[in-house]
Formats: sequence, C-alpha cells, structure tokens
Amino acid sequence: MIIYENRMSYFRHLIFGLNAIMLIDFRNKTEFPGWELAPEFLSKLISTYGIKNVLEIGSGANPTLDAKEIAALGVNYTTNDLSAEELKKAPKIFKTWQSDLCDVDAVKNHTAKYDLIFSRMVNEHIKDGKIYYSNIFKLLEPGGITAHCFSTLYAFPFVANKIFPEKLSDKLLDIFNPRDRYQHEKFPAYYSWSRGPSKKSIKKFTGLGYEIKEYVGYFGHSYYRKRLSLLHKFEERKSNYLVKNPSSFFTSYAHIILKKTE
Repeated sequence: MIIYENRMSYFRHLIFGLNAIMLIDFRNKTEFPGWELAPEFLSKLISTYGIKNVLEIGSGANPTLDAKEIAALGVNYTTNDLSAEELKKAPKIFKTWQSDLCDVDAVKNHTAKYDLIFSRMVNEHIKDGKIYYSNIFKLLEPGGITAHCFSTLYAFPFVANKIFPEKLSDKLLDIFNPRDRYQHEKFPAYYSWSRGPSKKSIKKFTGLGYEIKEYVGYFGHSYYRKRLSLLHKFEERKSNYLVKNPSSFFTSYAHIILKKTE
C-alpha cells in the first residue's frame, strides 16, 4: 500500500514514476521537523517502529530527547559526536560514542548495532555522503531505520554558506541568525548528498540497499526575517508558490526516512 499525505502527494509520486512504497512530498519550512518539531518527530519514529536502541549522530551537546522522554519511551540512547568537548556537554544519562561516521575503520570496529540512527542538522556538514550512509547501513540491525533532517542546496543562504570563505559565512551567520555558540557552534558545511527529493537522489540511497519510506523537501527559510523584512516577505511568497509548483532544486531543507533491507 502506498501512503499519500494528500492528493498532491499522489500526483508527485506519479511524476517521479516510482513503484516502491514511499512518500515523496514537498511542504513549507514551517512543517520541517529539524528544529522545534524534532522531539515529536523522533518520538513518533520510536513508537511507530518499536525502537529499542537509538544512536543520534552529532548530538553531543544537544540530544533531541531529554531524560524524561527517554525513560517514558523505554529506549537505550547513545549520543555521538566527533568532538570530545561537545560530548562533555551532554547530560550524563546518555551513552556516548566519539567517532566520525565517515571513518570506515571506526565504524567497522564498533560492535554495537542500532534499531534507529537519527540526525538533525548534521548531514550538510558531511564531506562524503556515500561513505556516511554506507557506514550507517553497517551500524543498523536488519530492518533498522535511519532518519535525517538537514538543510539542502540550492537555497541561496546555503549556497552562500558553501562557497563563501568560512570566516565570512561565520560573520554572516552572526548577523542574520545569531545563536548561543557554546551550545550551537557553527561547523563547515559541504552538502554532500544533501538535496531535495529527486530521481537522482533516490537512486543514490536505493543503490546502497536502502528502502525509502519518506523523502520530503521543504521550501523557505527565515534568514532574512530580522534584517531584510521585504526580502523575507518575498521569500515567503516564493515558498508558497514552490509548495504548489515544486522543484527539488530549490528546497531549503529535507527529511528522509530509510529502512535497511533485511
């Protein structure tokens, strides 16, 4: 059975010419589960798929779920980061694993397996998407789920983040989206495999042995809101237009849910 969020999702599925059971859709960035909606999104994944062992990638300082939520769900939760300093900031209840998920040897020597591997706002910082998703595949139990929320090319702020020198993009971030740098440090972005839903992207994931459950692109961003109000209004209108007339090329964010084939 193919699940469609709405009639438009049905037609988008037909346009992609897909025969597999998956949801392909495009939405406004207000529905993106990578920020405030992340705990609800992750909790639902855990409940839906009967998850017991969770690995969250790159969550060292900020695991998505807190201690009460973990206890209520009854899961074992490991927070990962390549930075020991980031992991030190994590609450003590979490298991920790310091590792780069693009390191083939580190993954090969890691004995634990997971029912769910999750990340949010991490994948745009990965240098090699093929190695990264291949390593995740190895860490999953048969039939395991991996889900990711990430920013995508080619929305203008993320193109600028990719091509501008790091010092300049860092300064622009402070102007347009200031944040607590202790808890939310900025890291270099590469956008390998970080794209909206397209036939090309779908083939990359299925080529590694994944079954795609959901692949949703989101239009719009809030980087102009505080400093450039007129441009922000234009961005909102453009986003609303693109939701109705989608092109994966112009997404700003995406989420994907993949299943390891048994």
